[in-house]
Amino acid sequence: MTALKNTTETLRLLGDATRFRLLALLAEEELTVAELTGVTQLTQSRVSTHLGRLRKAGLVRDRRVGTSSFYSLNDGGMPKEAERLWGVLRQHTSDAVLVHDRKRAREVVRARARNMSWADAVAGQMERHYSPGRTWEASARGLLGLCQLGDVLDVASGDGAVAELLAPRSRSITCLDQSERVIGAAQRRLKRLTNVRFECGDMHALPFEDNSFDAVLLMNCLTYASPPRQVVAEAARVLRDGGRLIGVTLKRHTNERDVQSYNHVNCGFRPRGLRQLLETHNLEVSCCQVTSRENRPPHFEVITFHASATNARA
Repeated sequence: MTALKNTTETLRLLGDATRFRLLALLAEEELTVAELTGVTQLTQSRVSTHLGRLRKAGLVRDRRVGTSSFYSLNDGGMPKEAERLWGVLRQHTSDAVLVHDRKRAREVVRARARNMSWADAVAGQMERHYSPGRTWEASARGLLGLCQLGDVLDVASGDGAVAELLAPRSRSITCLDQSERVIGAAQRRLKRLTNVRFECGDMHALPFEDNSFDAVLLMNCLTYASPPRQVVAEAARVLRDGGRLIGVTLKRHTNERDVQSYNHVNCGFRPRGLRQLLETHNLEVSCCQVTSRENRPPHFEVITFHASATNARA
């Protein structure tokens, strides 16, 4: 399909009032066909037909719970052109019908919740919903019980939040950051931990001997690197044979304005290019891919990378 045809098809799809109402509802709530029929007062066949078109175009998705199918906006999987157009239309369209639909949908969801257990209500997307004690931090602390770490270097460690999680499972952990103020905050946070040390230094020229660490963390620091290859080279240098390099960073994006206030010096990486950079330094890469996408605009995507130092390093 040509770009022009693709654009006109998207305009036709979003130019229908019924489909617009359905998308507006599914952007707020996950609903069944019966619930959408009740909210909109449209016939079930009409709702089903329009949902079929929206799903085929990748704008909505569905999941099965028992005998029911729940529909929601395909946030994160929608075609880019449709996503951009929908974002503009949703932001600039205000109508009493949409307001009334939203109110009725919330009433429907509340009524459903009264007759359904929490687990039933969120089946298939539990990670997106809060319940008491179910947080990512709590899960991370629990899962760390599976790990037994050696000597760890946390590059651009910030004020020690990651080190605080890992220290109980590490022989030692070294926090390195270029900011004396940030290192001071980390020292205050972690003063009770005896196996943590602190260094103020440059990640482009690590102040450590070769083969000093069993693991090196590059958590959200490569967007501050100039050049990134020097940071990777230094991380590889201080790793012991068989040591692990672990990190996350942003996928390449074009939203430079949105990251200026965070002092990023580059706009992220492409997974293939980052993999090649790691392999250049004789690191054996086991994972280098996009693993998450933020729900709110501009929908930054995050790359997770895992690699091991090999005996063949120069």
